[in-house]
Amino acid sequence: MLSRRRLLALAVPTAALAACSRPEGTSLERARAVGAIRIGISGERPYSYTNPDGRVTGAQPEVARIVLDRIGVPGLEAVRVPFHQLLPRLRDGQYDLVAAGMTITPERCREVAFSRPDFVAYPAFLVREGNPPGVRTFQGVARAHLRLAVIEGTVEIDYARAAGVTDDQLVIVASQSEMLRAVSEGRVDAGALTRLSLLDELRRNPGSGLVVTAPVEPTADGRPVVPAAGFAVRHGETDLLAEFDRELAALQASGEWLRITEPFGFTRDNLPPPELTTEDLCRPERP
Repeated sequence: MLSRRRLLALAVPTAALAACSRPEGTSLERARAVGAIRIGISGERPYSYTNPDGRVTGAQPEVARIVLDRIGVPGLEAVRVPFHQLLPRLRDGQYDLVAAGMTITPERCREVAFSRPDFVAYPAFLVREGNPPGVRTFQGVARAHLRLAVIEGTVEIDYARAAGVTDDQLVIVASQSEMLRAVSEGRVDAGALTRLSLLDELRRNPGSGLVVTAPVEPTADGRPVVPAAGFAVRHGETDLLAEFDRELAALQASGEWLRITEPFGFTRDNLPPPELTTEDLCRPERP
């Protein structure tokens, strides 16, 4: 049986239900007509989740609320799905925007269209206190043939494979909490996720006996990768993307973005470099 909290997370208000009649127009036009838009979230903190009161929150939903309200969409409802299902379900039309801290990669750009970079978040490792296996880089994990926990569908899997980590070293888990248990119980040597996510997990689990390493610079084809995340929409939703990007850029430039995201552990260091573009991140071969 679904709990009340789960029902609240998936509930669609009367206004959003009206969207089921699918009025004509683009996603933005339909959202303006009914006054609400559906977003996809994955439950990964601090990026997108539902709090104990049933409110959809996290850094990206809170930024999206402000941006969407300024482009004429005051209502926001969320559908929570496993991370690896976010893009397939977006393409299927179950929601119109992904707000889940998803890293922009060339492979994902072939599936969907991304907003301008929203933030940069480097990966790190979750290890037992003292870091007994000495985990510091993905290459080190590969060389020592260590067992590494990763969440299904995340870019940390790509970073690990690019560094030479073999599939038999990877242990696929469903969530941050499962990763924490796997490391704590010694079933894996380390877990890999963004440092922001791992620090958030430890804050909520004091006394776990685990620590988070320094951030790691990932590579692809021997070149450094900037792990920048954005919001995702279906290809062809050019009006939604253009208006969303305009207001997101204004939030970042004004300092309001930092005010919104600071409660979730973000700092100025997480702001994307001004010269970084989505086109750069989507290009298969970047200089």
